[in-house]
Amino acid sequence: GSELSEVIARLAFRAGRTLKESFRQFQLDAVVRMLEEHECDFVDALGRDLHKPRFETVVAELTLVKNEAFHAINNLKRWMQPQPAERNLSTTLDECLVISEPLGVVFIRGTWCSPVQMCLVPLVGAIAAGNCAIISPSDCTTHTAELLHRLVPFYLDNECFHVILAGLSDLPEILDLKFDHIFFTGSREDGSKVALAAARTFTPVTLILGGKNPCYVDQHCDIATTVQRIAWARFHNAGQSLVAPGYILCHVDVKARLVQALKCCLMQFYGPDPRESRSFGRMVNMEIFNRMRDVLWRSGKVAVGGQVIEAEKYIAPTILTEVTESDPIMQQEVFGPVLPVLTVDGVDEAITFINKQEKPLCVYAYSTNSKVDGNTKSKHGIGCHEKYSDFVIFSGLAGD
Repeated sequence: GSELSEVIARLAFRAGRTLKESFRQFQLDAVVRMLEEHECDFVDALGRDLHKPRFETVVAELTLVKNEAFHAINNLKRWMQPQPAERNLSTTLDECLVISEPLGVVFIRGTWCSPVQMCLVPLVGAIAAGNCAIISPSDCTTHTAELLHRLVPFYLDNECFHVILAGLSDLPEILDLKFDHIFFTGSREDGSKVALAAARTFTPVTLILGGKNPCYVDQHCDIATTVQRIAWARFHNAGQSLVAPGYILCHVDVKARLVQALKCCLMQFYGPDPRESRSFGRMVNMEIFNRMRDVLWRSGKVAVGGQVIEAEKYIAPTILTEVTESDPIMQQEVFGPVLPVLTVDGVDEAITFINKQEKPLCVYAYSTNSKVDGNTKSKHGIGCHEKYSDFVIFSGLAGD
């Protein structure tokens, strides 16, 4: 159980198992080996859980984690060295160094929409920093969770790293154990519960939470490039992504062209019937399917798509127009292949609209006008949580 795993990991950490650079390098190499030697198993597991195409699994899950591991391997020696610190009046005669020390035992809770990436990218950071880790994959993606549970003990140190199979309902009990850091990916609702539980034991947390990511499309933009990027970002993994555009705010003059171009783009990506496409996924479970279907049917007007097949947990790639701010799809997180299009009179109205909402994880802005891109950044209205600023994406298409 989780309690035994925490005790074993704690003892291993106190014994200094993770302190040596050679140990950390070996564990990071092992993560890469595990992904390379079992690529087909991960493709199969994600295919069963999310109907995820092979290409998406390899690029968005496996390669992303491997690149993170290679980056850590290449920089580990430098990261571990003491860094000179700036001296002030009271330390002017001293030698001042900043020494990085591992925190201890960290808890990582992944999410079902990127079940490998959101377990193993934080793990790479934990290993590089010399921590032990307890990993809890999402129980919604059971095949992927079971695969990680089976493979990790074969590749990583059995005392320092553990995978536990647990549901969200088990989290309060797990978080009662004393961890030194918690890394959680999931909904805002669950994130607030994790933060409250962590606060009771003064445990620092890193929360990556969902939300509605705005996408502004200016009247001056390269429509062909814009729609390809938006369609890929919204509809890969059947729209089940924390960083997908949640809604489009487009200039009123460009709406008709944009919707038509998106329609053509979806045809190009998934063919006349996306259900038959090997590149298009399915909802992870019936709960997500039902929630998405209900929201879809009560919001705006379907311009493209709209078909649902309950037996397959299938929702077609859908573009909604005539959406209002009060529609259900604008009131909650969207984990599905549905993209609402709203119109604005310009970038200032878009910024005002975005500022009224919860702070998003990321923002997309498409324009060939560099003033628009600068505006969105400088007003910080389309700036996001500072902690996650590397998730903020501004796509100015000036040179494309």
